[in-house]
Amino acid sequence: MKPVIAIVGRPNVGKSTLFNRITKSRDAIVADYAGLTRDRHYGDARLGSQEFIVIDTGGFEPEKPSGVVAEMAKQTRQAVAEADIVIFVVDTRGGLSAQDHDIATYLRSQRKKVLLAANKAEGMQDSPLLGEFHELGIGDPHPVSASHGQGVRSLLEAALEGFAAEPEPEYGSGPGDDERPIRLAVAGRPNVGKSTLINAWLGEERLVAFDQPGTTRDAIHVPFERDGRRFELIDTAGLRRRGKVFEAIEKFSVVKTLQAIADANVVLLLLDATQGVSDQDAHIAGYILESGRAVVLAVNKWDATDDYQRQTLQRSIESRLAFLKYAPVMHISAIRRQGLGAVWKAIIQAHASATIKMSTPVLTRLVHEAAEHQAPRREGRFRPKMRYAHQGGMNPPLVVIHGTSLDHVTDSYKRYLEGRLREHFKLVGTPVRIEMRSADNPFDT
Repeated sequence: MKPVIAIVGRPNVGKSTLFNRITKSRDAIVADYAGLTRDRHYGDARLGSQEFIVIDTGGFEPEKPSGVVAEMAKQTRQAVAEADIVIFVVDTRGGLSAQDHDIATYLRSQRKKVLLAANKAEGMQDSPLLGEFHELGIGDPHPVSASHGQGVRSLLEAALEGFAAEPEPEYGSGPGDDERPIRLAVAGRPNVGKSTLINAWLGEERLVAFDQPGTTRDAIHVPFERDGRRFELIDTAGLRRRGKVFEAIEKFSVVKTLQAIADANVVLLLLDATQGVSDQDAHIAGYILESGRAVVLAVNKWDATDDYQRQTLQRSIESRLAFLKYAPVMHISAIRRQGLGAVWKAIIQAHASATIKMSTPVLTRLVHEAAEHQAPRREGRFRPKMRYAHQGGMNPPLVVIHGTSLDHVTDSYKRYLEGRLREHFKLVGTPVRIEMRSADNPFDT
């Protein structure tokens, strides 16, 4: 088993910067702003031949009794419970605080291996300022600079001392395409219940779920297994209208959310049954379509609506999200865990449709049958002639049709071909892209 390192400390001491430095990534949002990280954020890292897992946590305030800060503290306690080693980060330049003492008291009670990382200590390795941190009773402070990388390697060597590296897997024993986890991004407006839904799936309060828009600020990746299939759940920050995004942190969050959608295999677009379909919902749906991701629509808080609201919502989905008519619509209640099994079936079906393999002979036959039933409209002197078709990609499926005079095939005829393909292959929840490639006409002078 890989050792697990949890990074804890009070707000704005550089925990996420250290996480990014250790994982050699930019997965955690970093800004000069206290309280930016709120959920547990996992990452893989390596030191030499030793692989390990790192957990980034939100600012830890053990004595705060209520509000979103209490939820953040609960996440940090869970991370400490999961960890083999804890790196307690303090601010060398800011000095020791009462909050540092509270965190140290808590960590000593957990009987974990704890290392004290004195961050922001560039050029201060022998500074007398480091002496005051001995008061915490954690041991000698390790001076580091997360932003510059100074002292980080020696800190990790001390943390991983006593943990043996796992043997390298034999060549060819790694996971194939069929064994890779399905990346599932949960997207939607702020406060529609994305984190609540993932917590319901996991059966634990893995993510901070709080009745306040904008609680989630980063794209959080959570490994998950269901019925023998591996998933990577991605909880994203809620996307607001552009005019509502004031803070720079929220702009970072929007970028991370759009990246998560683009990197996902399937996107679960969560709608709020009590709010209807808004401009923001249509905007997010449009981005999912542009990204070519498979999508499932889930209408949350379905139990909180009456018959009139449900009928109105259904008409709103049909009109405002008409371009996603291929996506299945599921009705759920995340807080009551109702309808979640059907959502999983729809997600797996959408992923299967997005990654389907279509043979060239079958595609060619379907195209010829479609042309016999309804030929493309003539443009100029020649009628478009479709000769053969093959699959040019997947996720989303791309069908490339070769022939002559195909430059002027209309979008409506491409939609007709798409419908024929969907019907034959039973494609659900994924867009289908059709590309026409014309050969040079030898008679065109």
